[in-house]
Amino acid sequence: MSTLDKKIEAYVDELGARAKAAAQGLLTATTEQKNDALRKSAANLRAATKELIAANEKDVAYAKEAGKPDSFIDRLMLNEERIEGMAKALEDIAELPDPVGRQLAQFDRPNGLRIERVAVPLGVIGMIYESRPNVGSDASALCLKSGNAVILRGGSDSQHSTKVIVECLAKGLKEAGLPEHAVQTIGIPDRQAVTALLRCTKYVDLVIPRGGRGLVELVRDQAAVPTLLHLDGNCHIYVHESADLNKAKDVIRNAKLRRLGVCGATESLVLDKAIAGDILPKLLDNMPECEFRGDAAAQAIDPRVIAASEEDFDTEFLDAILSVKVVEGIDEGIAHVKAHSSAHTDSIRAEDEAAAHRFQQEVDSAIVMHNASTQFADGGEFGMGAEIGIATGKMHARGPVGLEQLTSFKYLVHGSGQTRP
Repeated sequence: MSTLDKKIEAYVDELGARAKAAAQGLLTATTEQKNDALRKSAANLRAATKELIAANEKDVAYAKEAGKPDSFIDRLMLNEERIEGMAKALEDIAELPDPVGRQLAQFDRPNGLRIERVAVPLGVIGMIYESRPNVGSDASALCLKSGNAVILRGGSDSQHSTKVIVECLAKGLKEAGLPEHAVQTIGIPDRQAVTALLRCTKYVDLVIPRGGRGLVELVRDQAAVPTLLHLDGNCHIYVHESADLNKAKDVIRNAKLRRLGVCGATESLVLDKAIAGDILPKLLDNMPECEFRGDAAAQAIDPRVIAASEEDFDTEFLDAILSVKVVEGIDEGIAHVKAHSSAHTDSIRAEDEAAAHRFQQEVDSAIVMHNASTQFADGGEFGMGAEIGIATGKMHARGPVGLEQLTSFKYLVHGSGQTRP
């Protein structure tokens, strides 16, 4: 490494050492202390609303100067309502059961040994994310409640907002008598800092990336520490021939347009040929602000549909754009979803329960829905409080990553002098 690289590595190692010590301190923290820290942090966020909005305005201004799209600006922007939402999320997490110390199983052996499997914190979590400042707040709260220390690396686009958020949380920890270094942020924009975090095996137990495919693939390819991957959300809705088309029309509008910049937004629409001619023109009428990019069959139904490229069916647009594929029945519908889904969230609209059951069995995504908007793919909507991300892999955690998913377990063995023959 160059001299600069060594300085960055030393800087990240210092953060890691502080986090490791803080994680050790959290092992003896009571539920009441953790909840107190969360509530005090929420109060600090509210008290810092003006300061946080001013910091965020700097981030938004830089993003606009850089020509970022409106959907990016929407994810980045904070206002009083969103800051209140962040504070409320901390308070909601304080109300959730403490996942640490839960007895997961107990075994009584013939030799008299009593063995417990109990939930324990993971330790130090590195959280790498892009533009949404609230991700840092939500992730920190979930890590704290589950007894973990966290090192945040938000995108450079949100660095001013992240700094204020972390100050509010660290202050809340200190006020509750807990180690303030349980929440830290990497305060330098150099990308080498991300590499250093990904290789910090001495102190970091898990890295979670939350962002676009480029970020997640970078983490996957460069990490030496374990990772929990959150791939992009190329979410599908398949409209089966048995669907209630009036309900489907409203659900699809919500799933696509409620929030364009969230990973649970529907990006691809799959229409059964039997109902495509009926529903597609109604969707175009109901969603005039959305661009529909379809295959030849969709274009033949309505001239407002423009030609889709093959790439479009694999794209998380995060914009008012929807790909459309017309299929011959459920076999082809499931095959298309399986070929193009990012394994995040996929949904079927169907009144035929057997068809819905088959779709939910055969589509191997983290979340598979029936007759619901894909924008329900959210830890809060699942009753988990805020989420740290949606895990699209299959190891350790899958789907919304909440408190329970941020713990591991260990075995406690209780004996009375047994020796092994």
